[in-house]
Amino acid sequence: MTTAPTSDLPLRLREALERAEFTYDRVAEVLGPVGHAALSRNETTPGRRRTGGGSPLETLIRLFLLQVPVTGDQAEAALPGLVDRLAVEGILEQSVGEVAARMDVRPYAVDSADGEQHLWVASDLTPGLDGGPQRVGPDYVLGISPASTSLAQLTLREPVGRSLDLGTGCGVQALHLARHSEAVVATDVNQRALRITRFNAALNGVADTVDVRDGSFFEPVAGERFDLIATNPPFVISPATGERLVYRDSGLPGDRVVEDIVRAAPGLLADQGWCQVLANWVISEGRPWDERLAEWLDDSCDALVVQREVLDPAAYVELWLKDAGQHGAADYASRYDTWLSWFEEQGIEGVGFGWINLHKTGGGRRELLDWRYDVEQPIAPAISAWGAAVAVEVGADTRLLRPDDVLQETQGVPGAEDPSTVVLRAQRGLRRARRADTVEAALVGACDGDLTVGQILDALAQILEQDPAETRATYLPVAAELVREGYLVVVR
Repeated sequence: MTTAPTSDLPLRLREALERAEFTYDRVAEVLGPVGHAALSRNETTPGRRRTGGGSPLETLIRLFLLQVPVTGDQAEAALPGLVDRLAVEGILEQSVGEVAARMDVRPYAVDSADGEQHLWVASDLTPGLDGGPQRVGPDYVLGISPASTSLAQLTLREPVGRSLDLGTGCGVQALHLARHSEAVVATDVNQRALRITRFNAALNGVADTVDVRDGSFFEPVAGERFDLIATNPPFVISPATGERLVYRDSGLPGDRVVEDIVRAAPGLLADQGWCQVLANWVISEGRPWDERLAEWLDDSCDALVVQREVLDPAAYVELWLKDAGQHGAADYASRYDTWLSWFEEQGIEGVGFGWINLHKTGGGRRELLDWRYDVEQPIAPAISAWGAAVAVEVGADTRLLRPDDVLQETQGVPGAEDPSTVVLRAQRGLRRARRADTVEAALVGACDGDLTVGQILDALAQILEQDPAETRATYLPVAAELVREGYLVVVR
């Protein structure tokens, strides 16, 4: 792709896509639930059966999403006056009477205060459709993926001044950031990714907002400050075999790429700025994962680290060998064995996946949480709420309120006077669960915003015949924990 910054091709392509109603919702409607679900599994047959009518929308679905060649007349009707130019740019290819896609152009929907916004994201073709070859080149540019969607759901969306999309790939995070940032810098070392990101910025009308820069990690932005950094770095943990897929392999040993980002990011954050990282990390034999990651954290930032998944070495190797299209290859077993042997040599007993959120407050408050259960998406509002909650000082004069989504569950022998177990469970955000004793449960239940924490604890101490001073000393810190974890909120 060689489109010059001043080219009108992205604008004209956008007009054609809009005219054909090539949007996420309309594509899902045409494909139907079965065809849409099948395409998410890289199967195209149900979608082909639904798109044989020859309309411009059906043509674009077959061309870009199903990777089915269409006739020259159909392509021209869907993309009037653009087929030749798109072929020159490497987005399409023409043969006698037929046109095929050489790149994926995919509709993407984003929720906003003004309603749903339609975007389009160009990337390399999806490999492995209908069980076909999955091999990709070293400079392959990945499109919208579960990882990019996860980072988009994690990233805070409050209006900010300057944002950084570190390792931009096809630029999908930069497109998100451009909607609520005055300026966005997008960096990558993959030259094809940089060209595609520039094209996508122009295609979606944000070329003036997104500054695309060539360079490794923070080198292109040395000395600058950002209000928000979002990154899905090439975090795959693999042996140095000389092969590298740029979109997933950093070339650094182990989880060093994530460690380096976490250690360096505070120096690039403006006051109250956030850095949000989607990452893998090593779980070493005989050492808790959170103890190891805590060493990466800087006291200038509050940090919320959430481990969402843990894979054993075999499952991890299988996942990424299949991702690279190696499954079934002649050397698959030897590659598998080499990778497992390297894990054993490094003392790696598992690999964690999750989120690292840094908030530049100067507070140095930390929570490292192993939480592998369902959460509310997008999770960003819960991350923002955590950032506000950990900075709150909860004292005896603080008034607290129980959110409507916090429920109490009890367990016990049928007919027993008192439950043996009380669990507080939040229905929103991280959807945390916490075992509570009698005082904790009663405190949460009594917090309606009228009485102070001290008044509630004094009343509970009297009811339970406990010493009021001792009750305050024990449960004021617990009240602060309940605020940090979202079971209570401070009344302003």
